[in-house]
Amino acid sequence: MIEVKNITKSFIRQEKKGKKEEFNAVDDVSFTAGSGEIVGILGPNGAGKTTLLRILGGLMQPNNGEIIIKSADGKTITDKNEKKAHIGYLSENTRLYTRFTVREMLSIYAELYGYEKEEGADRISKIEEIMEMSEFIDNRIEKLSTGQKQRTSIARCLLHNPDIYIFDEPTLGLDIISSRSIIEFMKEEKKNNKCVLYSTHYMEEAEFLCDRIVMINHGKIIAEGTPKELDEKTGTTNLRDAFFKIVEESGDKLDEPV
Repeated sequence: MIEVKNITKSFIRQEKKGKKEEFNAVDDVSFTAGSGEIVGILGPNGAGKTTLLRILGGLMQPNNGEIIIKSADGKTITDKNEKKAHIGYLSENTRLYTRFTVREMLSIYAELYGYEKEEGADRISKIEEIMEMSEFIDNRIEKLSTGQKQRTSIARCLLHNPDIYIFDEPTLGLDIISSRSIIEFMKEEKKNNKCVLYSTHYMEEAEFLCDRIVMINHGKIIAEGTPKELDEKTGTTNLRDAFFKIVEESGDKLDEPV
């Protein structure tokens, strides 16, 4: 389980005529995500989603606030490195070592995670099956398709068997088959009592997959609830229309889907 309490992250931006201005990319954000739950993080471009997920993944420190992570047995984890060990983070611009085969790269990461050689090989074989990677696991990464590279990135997140997954646009630009593979994986991990935080621009995907939605705009939470609750709140029949209505009511006008 992860609990986000009053997280704020500020940056300085350059304005016209050399003037500098401080702004909150994430502004006093609080929510929880539990075991066996998929929580969607939605919002327009520039809403603060990626900054928030980087903070939750331990890649960036907030100016204020607290992130509480509990293990499967309910123990609150306080050590910074132990927190990271419970998280599998996938960014939208994850870089891979393209000169290696998929198996070679995963073997290197398995060693870094402290697996013995045989234990690491067993773990990689299991992940190969989960992510349906048998046809390309021994190919060099530079030769892979976009979808295969994305499955490889997720496989890297799986290696240490984390309790919490943080995925930033995992299906962006993928074909239907690759997207289905990743979505099915997340559904299976939910059954395994894992916690998934999931950012996407695909409203239909979020409506189908997510138990709850957290919508943010200008760094603030503007709505939270199940897809059905958000539909009912806005008088709409689908998450896409609810999203547009909530964002527009928050002060933005959106001409096209984001």
